[in-house]
Amino acid sequence: MLNLSDLLDSGRPLVMGILNVTPDSFSDGGRYVEVERALMHARQMICDGVDIIDIGGESTRPGAEAVSAEVETARVLPVIEALKRETDIVLSIDSSKAEVMSAAASAGVDLINDVRALREIGALEVASESGLAVCLMHMQGEPRTMQGNPKYDDLIGNINTFFEERIAACVAAGIRREKLILDVGFGFGKTQEHNLTLINQLHEFGSHGLPLLVGLSRKSTIGKIVQDRLIGSIAGALAALERGARILRVHDVLETVEAVRVLQSIRQEMVIRS
Repeated sequence: MLNLSDLLDSGRPLVMGILNVTPDSFSDGGRYVEVERALMHARQMICDGVDIIDIGGESTRPGAEAVSAEVETARVLPVIEALKRETDIVLSIDSSKAEVMSAAASAGVDLINDVRALREIGALEVASESGLAVCLMHMQGEPRTMQGNPKYDDLIGNINTFFEERIAACVAAGIRREKLILDVGFGFGKTQEHNLTLINQLHEFGSHGLPLLVGLSRKSTIGKIVQDRLIGSIAGALAALERGARILRVHDVLETVEAVRVLQSIRQEMVIRS
């Protein structure tokens, strides 16, 4: 059974499949609210070659309304518990709330994926006590307002400073540095131009020596460039991998896994089969 550390140590690109058990997420809201439908989708992602399944119970799309910890926990916990009973796939909890993180950790998840980078009350403490890996994402503002008029004096420099501060806070709280993953927050308080710059300059975040996660799947910047967001998402994902990304957070697992396999085959100059 592979754990997250084993996956990261493998050196190959990893695919994280999105499982939103919410009624209002931007791309798949409402599709997997029922536990059995969520499980069916998770099983399909596993068949398609996913490495990690990221389970979220609160939408963070622009303008999204907040939900209580109780509601969020009630959405995600049955899915986590059911998946832990039937599979050994690596699971991630997509949440910023300490209470949700704690419940998910007790249920057996392997990773905390937090768009607020453990800045909510109690989140640092819970993450530290859990011993789990943590993905720290950069976001300017809050989901309800973040796309109002995002501005930066120095886009790359500002985000790198943010990462330095959050890494230091995590280490001070007792989280081992090697447990951290970074996400530049494509679409979270960024203009379309910011988003494209981030992908193009992704290598600028390699100085932290931590794995980089990129989540650009089906987002509006992709939709502004091409009509088919699947094709656009895969093109963007491959560009991100070539610039240093290690983990791709995606809706379309099969297509991404196959595209990554082609890229790996080219890199290694040998045919890599499933």
